[in-house]
Amino acid sequence: MDATEAEYSWLFREEFPGVVRTAYLVLHDQAAAEDVAQEAFTQLLLNWSKIARYERPSAWVRRVAIRLAVRVARRDRLRSTLLGWLEPPRADRHADLDLAAAIRSLPPRQRAVVALYYYEDKPLTEVASLLGCSHSTAKVHLFKARQRLAALLGADHRQGDSVA
Repeated sequence: MDATEAEYSWLFREEFPGVVRTAYLVLHDQAAAEDVAQEAFTQLLLNWSKIARYERPSAWVRRVAIRLAVRVARRDRLRSTLLGWLEPPRADRHADLDLAAAIRSLPPRQRAVVALYYYEDKPLTEVASLLGCSHSTAKVHLFKARQRLAALLGADHRQGDSVA
């Protein structure tokens, strides 16, 4: 194994579990999260000669994984909506929601922000960088996610509204 392969292998071993976890928190599907992470690392390998020179190749692969996960989540949400038109409405729509179900109901970008900020403990500046958006946009996504979660869970969302 040459130095380039060793660097990639090390990065893969160090970052793969975290990338899967982030993708899972966006998708809520372990198999899909693993597929997304594998695709992101495949893209990393294909571009390794260039990306290895980046200051943080791990941020690049995480960003790719988040974009892929958001794309998959949007596709799945559209599929679910289309299939919902074919099924009769359920009478039990007002069942208790737990946090995981509430997070699943968020739009994909808001799910990604919640996953990175709360579960991955990333600062909002890094969340914005990973999502490829401005700090302000990430802040808005987080604020809207908090509002929606508070409404779904019956909590007072005005507590702790400030985001650094």
